[in-house]
This record gives sequence, structure tokens and C-alpha cells, in this order.
Amino acid sequence: MMVIRPIHGHDLQALVDLAEGAGVGVTTLPKNPPLLEQRIFNSVRSFRCSQPKERGNYVFALEDTETGKVVGVSAIEAAIGLEQVWYNYRISKVIHASREIGVHTSNDMLVISNDLTGVSELCTLFLDASARSGNNGRLLSKCRLLFLAEFKEYFSEKVIAEMRGYSDENGISPFWESLGKKFFQMEFSLADYQVGLGNKELVAELMPKYPIYLFSLTKEARAVIGKTHDNTRPALEMLKKEGFHFNQLIDIFDGGPVVESFVEDVRGVSESVLLPYRVDTNYDAEIGARDDWVVSNRRMEHFRTILVSKDQIHADHIRLSSEQFDALNIDDQAELRAVPLRYI
Repeated sequence: MMVIRPIHGHDLQALVDLAEGAGVGVTTLPKNPPLLEQRIFNSVRSFRCSQPKERGNYVFALEDTETGKVVGVSAIEAAIGLEQVWYNYRISKVIHASREIGVHTSNDMLVISNDLTGVSELCTLFLDASARSGNNGRLLSKCRLLFLAEFKEYFSEKVIAEMRGYSDENGISPFWESLGKKFFQMEFSLADYQVGLGNKELVAELMPKYPIYLFSLTKEARAVIGKTHDNTRPALEMLKKEGFHFNQLIDIFDGGPVVESFVEDVRGVSESVLLPYRVDTNYDAEIGARDDWVVSNRRMEHFRTILVSKDQIHADHIRLSSEQFDALNIDDQAELRAVPLRYI
């Protein structure tokens, strides 16, 4: 069974292994064990409510209970840009016109923006290649929405996701090659790594301060603005179905799109329901191929999420097998939170 739980200190090596497989562009999963260890520490403190709410950084681990192996992670950051400045490019339009000579032109430009300061972020979604089947990716993504629904007071009214931008099989980003590299004088992989280490002052020091006209970029760079990495497309499609939309902001390094929504408008939040549960010791749970639901407990420090079949969801209760009951780590709660894995 696949179970979502908060990441623990003993998951460090698993997180390091996942970071090694993440490749270029997953900025929040750097190949740096001390930094990953610190991130786990911050997550543990966040789930324990041991630090200010605005510093919350909640990392979820996807564990295969049959092997005990952590095969994926995802996360929510409560408020971005408060400790280190958060940068994006905003795609803006500028009009140049002269009635005297009959010229009227429209050009797009990139303008440095800090507009997302203080909003919550869905981040760090990564699944090991061995586990990229079935509904594992959806479970990793959806668990965060149930957590948002349950603990809204810990997050901003708006939530965003900065999607990994396009890079080729060699880790080359056309957007970076045409823009960032000219100012940073380093390869995309190194710049991405530096930001993953938290060295965001690098951005303020080296990025151009003035707007960039898109026509000054190469054709290849313009073609990938707002486009995701091939491995990220499924995650983007899932977020779109949840109600997220492109907000004309892009990542300053790889040009990947930023999507956003008000928390109340996210379908996984607004359409989640609270239902009591019943344990059926004779029930042999079989996860359906298409009609799964996502079910979580309502405990912050001991948060758990699993998949159940559609036939386990009734109008007045959720039927659980003994194994599912144990996996959800239910204490004396009367209700569980549930939402469909897919929408009609």
C-alpha cells in the first residue's frame, strides 16, 4: 500500500537518493545532503507547530508500506519570499505608437516581479522513476490539497505552483542560454544548484534590472517561455483540473510557468468532504483503476493519506479495511476528509 506521511529524520538517505534522480530544474530538491537534512528538520518542526506559521514548510513522503521505501516527495511552503526575496518575470505588453507616422506596434517584455511575496506554494513534487505508474503521482499531488483544506489557517489565501521549465535531454535550457547565461556567466545546472542552496542574492546581484523585450531573445528561447519540462506536463495538467491557471509569471531561470489559484477555489479543497468511517474486518480492499478517492486523517503532526476505491465511499460513511485503518493512523477522530482522485 502507498501511504503519504510527513517526512522524518530517518528519511534523509531516501531524500538524497530522490534528489540524485531529480536532474536539473527541480530547484527545491538540491543534491546537497546537509541542506536536505535542514529541510527535513524544518518540516518536522512545521508539522509539530514549533515555529511561526509563516515559516511553515511541510514535506510529505510517499512510502511503499510493503518495502518501507520512500519513493516520492511533495511539499507546501506556507509563505514564500519572506526570508529571501522571491523573483519572477512577468510577461507584460507595451505599445509603441505614433499617429504622425502611422506606426502602432505591440511588443511583449519580461519585467522582474516580486508579486508573489507571502503567498503559499505547492512545490518539490518528485516521484522515483520506479514508481511512476498507477496513481502515485496524483496521490502525491492531491494529498497537499487535503492538507490545505484541513489547515487553511496556516496558509495564504492564494496558492501557487512554479512549474519546472523546459530543458532538453542534456539539461540545456534554451531560455537560460538566451538570457540568464549572458549575465551569470555560468551553466544553467550550476545557477539552478546555487538557488537550490538558498543563494538567491545571486539573482539580485546578477539579473538585469531593466525589462527584456522578447524579440531580443532567440527563437528557441521564445518558444519555451511558459512551457514545462516533459516530465512536468502531467503535474501541470492535474493542477489545471484543480482550477489553477497561468498568471503571466515565469521562472527567471528556465522560463517555466507559474500557475495560481485562491485556496478556496481549488477543487481538491472546496469539493473535499468530511465523513465518519467504519472498519470492516472482512473487507478486502482493492484499489480501483479509475474510480479512486483520496482519504486523509485530520491530524497535523501525524497526517496520513491513502487511496480507497469508489465503492468504499458511501453517503454517510467511509468503509475501511483493517489495513487501511492502521495506515491512516486514526486516533479518536470521528471523521476523515475525502475527495475524488479525478473529476467528472
